[in-house]
Amino acid sequence: MGQDTAVSSPRPPALGVRAVYAPYAAFAAFGIFWGAWGAALPALRDQAGVSEGQLGTALLFIGLGALPSMAFTGRAVDRFGLRVAAWLLAALAGAGLLITAGADGVVLLVIGMLVVGVASGAADVAINTLAGRAEHATAKPLLTRSHGLFSVGVVIASLSTGALLGVGLSLLAAFAVVAVVMLALAVAAHLTSKSLQIPAHQGDAGTRAEAREGARAERGAPAGSGVASPRGARRLTNLLCRISPTSPLFVVGLVAALAYAIENAHQSWGAVMLTDVFSASPQLAAVAPAAFAATAALARLSLAPLSRSRPTAMLLGGGALATVGSAVLATAPSVIIALVGLVLSALGTATLFPTLLSRSLRGTDPAQHGRATSAVAATAYLGFLLGPAYVGLLAESGDLRGALLGVAALALVFTLAAAPISTWAARRAQSDH
Repeated sequence: MGQDTAVSSPRPPALGVRAVYAPYAAFAAFGIFWGAWGAALPALRDQAGVSEGQLGTALLFIGLGALPSMAFTGRAVDRFGLRVAAWLLAALAGAGLLITAGADGVVLLVIGMLVVGVASGAADVAINTLAGRAEHATAKPLLTRSHGLFSVGVVIASLSTGALLGVGLSLLAAFAVVAVVMLALAVAAHLTSKSLQIPAHQGDAGTRAEAREGARAERGAPAGSGVASPRGARRLTNLLCRISPTSPLFVVGLVAALAYAIENAHQSWGAVMLTDVFSASPQLAAVAPAAFAATAALARLSLAPLSRSRPTAMLLGGGALATVGSAVLATAPSVIIALVGLVLSALGTATLFPTLLSRSLRGTDPAQHGRATSAVAATAYLGFLLGPAYVGLLAESGDLRGALLGVAALALVFTLAAAPISTWAARRAQSDH
C-alpha cells in the first residue's frame, strides 16, 4: 500500500470541476452535526439527568448502533449509487432532533444514542465512499481534504452551538438550526456528485458487469451469460479475502479503531473536561471541540499530499503527537494548557484515519469501493466503543484526569503498532496484485 496500487482501469470522462465539491459538502454537513454534538454534550447530560459514568455508557450505544449500519451501507452505496449519502445525512439531522427532543433519563438517552449511531455510521460509510470515488477519479488527496472540511464544520458548529446555548436557546432549537444547514449541504452534495457516478456506471462497462456477477455469486445464484464472469468472481474473491480476520483491510481497520478512539475521546470529552475540572461556561467549554477541530482542519488541508506520499511517517508522527497531547491535557493546571494539549492531540490524530482508508482503497476496484470502505470503517468504528465510553468508565472509577491518561496510553499503543502493521498490510496488498 506504500505507493498507489490502484486497479488499472480506463479513466472516466472528464469530470466537471464542481464534482470535487460533492465530498466537501457531505463532510462539512457531517462535521456540523458532530461539532454541535460536542458542544451540546454537557447540556444533553444535564437535560437527561445522568452522571458521567451513565453518559459514558450511553455513548457506548452510538458505536453499537453504528457498527451494523456501517457493515451494510457499503452494499447499498455500490447498488444504488452515491446519492445514498445525501439521504443518510438527512437521516442524521433527524436523529439529532430526535435525541434533543426526547432525552429525559438514561433509558431515553440510550435509545436516542442508538438512533444517532445508526444514522451516523451509515452516513460515515457513504460519505467516505463518495470521497474515495472522487479521489480515484481525480488522483488528488480528496479523502484527507474532505476530512479537513469535516473539521471546519465542527469548528463552526461548536462555536455557534455554544453561543446559542449560552444565550438560553434550547437544545432542540439549536439542533433545528443544525438540521436546516445539514439539509442544504446534503442537497449540494447530491447535485454535485452526479458526474462521479460515471466510473461505476459508464466508465468501465466490464467493471460494472463484474459487480453484478459478484452480487449473484454472493446470493448463490448462477452467473449470467454475456459477461466474462471468471474475472468478476476473481475480484469478488480477492475482496472477500481482504476482509477476513487476517486480511489487510481488517487489520488496517483495527489500527484505525485506535485512532478513532483517541480522536473521539477528545472530541466528546473536551467540553466536559473544561466544564467539570475548570468550571468553564458553555461558551468557553465550546472552545475545546472547536480548537480541536480547527487544528485538525488545518492539518488535514495542509498535509493532505503527505498522506499519499509518506503515509508511514504520518502515522508514526501522528501517534507520537497524540500521546504527548493527551498527557498534557490530562495533567493541565489551567484552561490554556488544556487547550494546548487538545491542539497537540488534534495535530496527531488529524490525518490518521483518512491516510489509512486512502491506502486501503488504492488496490480496490471502484465498483466495490463501498464494500471495502464498509470493511475498514466498520472495524475502525470499534474505536467509538473504546473512546468516549472508555473515558467515561475510567472517570467513574477514578477521575477525568486519570481517564485522559488512559487515552494517552491508547495513543502510545497506536504509535508502537502502526509501523509494523502498516508494513505488513502493504506487503500483503502488493502480493494480492
